[in-house]
Amino acid sequence: MTDKRNALVTGANKGIGLEIARGLGKLGYAVWLGSRDEQRGHAAAGALRQEGLDVRLLLIDVADDASVAAAAKALKAEAGKLDALVNNAGISTGWVAPTEDRVSDVRAIYEVNVFGAIRTTQAFLPLLKASDAPRIVMMSSSLGSLAWASDFEAPMAYEANLLGYNSSKSALNAVTVAFAKELAPLGFKVNAGCPGYTATDLNQHSGPRTPEQGAAIAVRLATLADDGPTGSFYDDAGVVAW
Repeated sequence: MTDKRNALVTGANKGIGLEIARGLGKLGYAVWLGSRDEQRGHAAAGALRQEGLDVRLLLIDVADDASVAAAAKALKAEAGKLDALVNNAGISTGWVAPTEDRVSDVRAIYEVNVFGAIRTTQAFLPLLKASDAPRIVMMSSSLGSLAWASDFEAPMAYEANLLGYNSSKSALNAVTVAFAKELAPLGFKVNAGCPGYTATDLNQHSGPRTPEQGAAIAVRLATLADDGPTGSFYDDAGVVAW
């Protein structure tokens, strides 16, 4: 058990997730670094511990019911509660025209980006309810904004017209609102965060923002004060249109 606030970040062995873990660790959280790959997870957690941060590996594959259940059981035994859950794990299958995107690829994206976030949130809900200030962050994207996508004059409206990935983030935004509505009476803050166009493996490191910059919004939303918002979509500049 630990008296510190506990945070779980999924997909945290690299990229934005690793920087979210680092950012929360620097704020004094005991961070559970979620990774489906044990070797990479151990390496990432070890590197953060070398920086003096309280970071522990938690093996979790958000696309697998048994893995998520086992992770929740393990965290309960070690910590007893969870104060912040950052659903960061996400995938894309590449830049393919919507008319050519295979249903199997779209389904694989949804299994992680949408169902994975639902599965993980539901599994860790009892631990979050044990917190006096539970926070849930869904790592979304402006590509999931229907307001942006339907603006045919937006600079990247056509360039980033991805059927599976974009629609999965739109769905994740809807999931965010659904959880926020149900959990608001219990003091939860449930929000979606957009990291901006960040250089990661997901986009072949083509984005102009660093993972540290991309992680900032998640760290902020995971540590909101009691008078903070819920059921909203934010990036560094402020509110993002759904």
